[in-house]
Amino acid sequence: MKYCSTTDDIDSTFLASAGSAAWHRHMASLVRSSGQRDFPVRLEQVLRALTGFDTILINTYKGRHRPLLIHDDYPSENRPQAIDRYLSGAYLLDPFFTAMSGGLDSGVHRLRELAPDRFESSDYYAHYYRALGLADEVGLFARVGDDVLMVVSLGFQAEAPLKRRALQVLKNVVPMIETLLMEFWKWQGVLFQPTLEKDAPVEAAFVSFGREVLTAREQEIVRLLLAGHSTKSAARELDISDGTVKVHRKHIYQRLDVSSQSQLFQLFLEHVALISRQLRG
Repeated sequence: MKYCSTTDDIDSTFLASAGSAAWHRHMASLVRSSGQRDFPVRLEQVLRALTGFDTILINTYKGRHRPLLIHDDYPSENRPQAIDRYLSGAYLLDPFFTAMSGGLDSGVHRLRELAPDRFESSDYYAHYYRALGLADEVGLFARVGDDVLMVVSLGFQAEAPLKRRALQVLKNVVPMIETLLMEFWKWQGVLFQPTLEKDAPVEAAFVSFGREVLTAREQEIVRLLLAGHSTKSAARELDISDGTVKVHRKHIYQRLDVSSQSQLFQLFLEHVALISRQLRG
């Protein structure tokens, strides 16, 4: 995380404004509460005033382990689909999770900038975004430990899309938010760390899905298709031709006895649920 080494770029006119005074009162309140259990709730209130998002989800990630939920505002009727199913294994298809596994670090990251080319046509998108009325998502990534990332995910509905000004505001305030999240984790992380470390990775689900009937290359293609890659994008990722991907996809459907991408997605979720239960004893 980069910090300003001089004070030359500080706007004293802004600091003298009423808006600046209100903002700094909010910041002072957040700083005072950063080590307390209710800090995520207070953070939600401040971020909502800044951006007017529709949903918030704060998760902590350690490597490819199962994410640990810290805070959310989802209503009870949406929790089985939006929270429980995601945490039990569907997170493996999440563009944020994929980007983190690939080395993405602190900062503000937008879903559409990280997602594969056909992500909005994927069943994952249909189940976890369209079904919840969400059209966009922004993640505030904060490295709170050597191997721990905390992500504040803000969801936006199509009727109230994320505005460019709000995105810039988030980019401007994220250094402060990251520092506060680090402080929260320093004092409260001990309560979550054991749970975060005991949940075994569900990566075994990808490794074992269709292993008895699919080749290693076909398993790679399944992973890409489920994540939202088109035939062309999957071919580019694997450095093979579009036609080869199409042939593999035909064989995948035949060998797994499915006839659509939706059936493939459902079969994968059922497999992930089974592996999760096995890993949990």
